Amino acid sequence: MIMGVVADDITGSNDIGIMFAKAGLLAHVYAFPGAESLAAPGVEAPDITILDTNSRLDPPDVAYDKVFAATRVLMAAGCTRFHNKTCSVFRGNIGVEFDAMLDALGQEFAVVVLGFPKNGRQTIDGIHYVRGVKLEESEFRNDPAHPMRRSNLVEILQSQTRRTVGLIDHQVVAQGEDALREAIEAARERWNYVIVDVVDQDALKTIACAVRDCPVLCGSSAIAEELPAAWGVQPSERAETLPPPVEGLGVLCAAGSLMPQTAAQLEHLRARGVPAFELDPRGLFEPDTREQTVRELTERLTHALRSGQDALLHTARAPETVAAVRAEGARRGLSEMGSARQVSEALAEIVARVIEQTSLNRLLVAGGETSNAVARRLGIRGLRIWQEIQPGLPSCLTLGEQPLLLVLKSGSFGSPEFFGQALDHLKSR
Repeated sequence: MIMGVVADDITGSNDIGIMFAKAGLLAHVYAFPGAESLAAPGVEAPDITILDTNSRLDPPDVAYDKVFAATRVLMAAGCTRFHNKTCSVFRGNIGVEFDAMLDALGQEFAVVVLGFPKNGRQTIDGIHYVRGVKLEESEFRNDPAHPMRRSNLVEILQSQTRRTVGLIDHQVVAQGEDALREAIEAARERWNYVIVDVVDQDALKTIACAVRDCPVLCGSSAIAEELPAAWGVQPSERAETLPPPVEGLGVLCAAGSLMPQTAAQLEHLRARGVPAFELDPRGLFEPDTREQTVRELTERLTHALRSGQDALLHTARAPETVAAVRAEGARRGLSEMGSARQVSEALAEIVARVIEQTSLNRLLVAGGETSNAVARRLGIRGLRIWQEIQPGLPSCLTLGEQPLLLVLKSGSFGSPEFFGQALDHLKSR
């Protein structure tokens, strides 16, 4: 095994997986706990093993324990290189998860690379930008779980760890691999974590060459696109037989994200004429109305898919509806994320019932929490990363006797055309 990765959600797991898979490396994602699938008979051993801890929304102590245990599993599997994969804007339990990996490994130093230029993430003088806008001024400022009110990555990470944090700026990166490697070695003597500026893809190539022998990397998936070449891996393709699509059925798309990128993708799919079915979350708080809502949407989606149409299932997005759901959740003692999780679980239940009734084996899901909920409800324990559709957005093949070809999409990734491209991809394979 070349590298072991610990990721904090399933869409991020797939995101880093495709970076390696594009170079011909076999990348598998496993739910953790549940990593007993690593030793499943008849499953080819991967080059890259990714453990999804689903810890982004956990309390910090729970996240720490998950990452510590996952790292130990990867060590036992023979990994000598490790990557702690985070959100590309530092949402989540960043500091404690980085600390957990270092503690498990008995290490005291890691290089942190967060920039993802192909998805509009740059780090310049330690300040993180999203499509040219400072992180604190971007759409992530009001994230319901992790509002990002600062842009300085050193400050953000330092506030979450007992270890020291430093920076290597873009001017050093621009001097080339040797200068950067020297700066990293000097940083090792001063700090426990060093964040490296990323201005563009060429900077990532330089960084990958400089860190190719580093035992611990942290940050976004983007660096993984350049690591195989830095390691000397020759691109290759593996033959694979995909399950044929069920004849006469359309493809189901389920979207739970409220990010503006997902909103644009929904509208583009509507413009293509794909019938859309809205889940009204206000009906989910009482068991009877929840069951009625789930049953009716299941029936309508099943009918559309059996008629050969693609179908879109999405949660209500009107601000007044979202506000009403949050207010009702608060009245019942639920946090904002607790209310959101209720919606994701209802979407997952509808998806599962549709699959049970139709044997559908092509699926697109948008939103990290919704993707996690769907994977849990369907009992998915492992995924093989398949093909990239857009940067950081791959299709995946479930590991098991009755494989499912699916796309699990981060809510903030992808162009407005992505849903349409993903549906075309799923139907052509």
